[in-house]
Amino acid sequence: MIHEPYAQGLPAERPDPAPAPATEKIDKVKCLLVDDLQENLLALSALLRRDDVELLIAHSAREALELLLVHDVALALLDVQMPEMDGFELAELMRGSERTRHVPIIFVTAGARDQQRLFKGYDSGAVDFLFKPIEAHILKSKADVFFQLHRQKLQLARNLEERTETLRLHEMFTAVLGHDLRGPLSAMMMAAQVLARRPDESVQKVGARLIKSGHWMGRMIEDVLDISRARLMGGIPIRRQPFDLGQLVERVATDYRSQFPEHAIQVALQGELQGQWDEDRWVQVVSNLIGNALHHGQADAPIDIRVDGSAADAVTLTVTNGGTIPPEVLPWIFDPFRRGGRTSARAEGLGLGLYIVQQIVQAHGGKVAVAAKEGDKTEFRIDVNRG
Repeated sequence: MIHEPYAQGLPAERPDPAPAPATEKIDKVKCLLVDDLQENLLALSALLRRDDVELLIAHSAREALELLLVHDVALALLDVQMPEMDGFELAELMRGSERTRHVPIIFVTAGARDQQRLFKGYDSGAVDFLFKPIEAHILKSKADVFFQLHRQKLQLARNLEERTETLRLHEMFTAVLGHDLRGPLSAMMMAAQVLARRPDESVQKVGARLIKSGHWMGRMIEDVLDISRARLMGGIPIRRQPFDLGQLVERVATDYRSQFPEHAIQVALQGELQGQWDEDRWVQVVSNLIGNALHHGQADAPIDIRVDGSAADAVTLTVTNGGTIPPEVLPWIFDPFRRGGRTSARAEGLGLGLYIVQQIVQAHGGKVAVAAKEGDKTEFRIDVNRG
């Protein structure tokens, strides 16, 4: 290969860059220089050398591949015309490896500006071409862009790792706290039950209120534990066993009728309702949907619950209540801790109920959806296989 002057306007002595402040940490990035001529490598090194850049020197494509196996590179400057394996072939090998697929490549060539060669270079994975003789400020400007992008990429990766670990620790703390709260709550419930059995009517009322509040706190604790399980374990765990979903719905609805006698809760059952599901989890699903209808639906409108097992392999559960959900709330109706326009003077809990319903249904391989119905009504619909 005929050697031409490599760098145009190369300074005789490159001044050292100003030192960074002591409080600022410099991310040192690595730049790979590949050329079979030592004088070309020396010229490139002189232009790119600085305290925050580590230069990796390779005299052949094979040496470059060895360096890429052990170093994460922010930029690769490849000479096109090299013996044994040229720059285009090296670039194709880099693009074929997951480790080096995203390394930016700039080709350096002494050849003519042939459009065919340019197309071949870009097709091999190049982001740019530099033609010899190289202008120093152009090379440094282009390299600085990729060095800065690489630093930002590393910083984003660190931030993501730190935030992921912080979130994991917070969720573990929440799970431990929720579990430990069961002990004192159990003691409070026992004391409340003793008060509720006293002959004094006023004391009985106090005990009854304490018991109701204790059940409310228990549901909130279970919701917190369930959301921790869902996030830490990749979903809510279930244990399948055979039971009748219709009977379960009737039982839960009866409990709610006794607690809210002023509300009409209607249940309609159809078809075969046996299946292989987690019975305790489906108590949560039905309870949360009825509770949601009671607290957010119209007080004077009945709650209609239908369980349809007419299909051979699936069951459909719908809960319909009066009132509609604002359109701006629908996209995140199942997101935890978010209520938006669905505030109510009767609202209680942490806003986890619908999220937990979604997680339990998905753990069973089913789907849950919400839609506005005619007559100013809202319907939650669950479709799930029998297991």
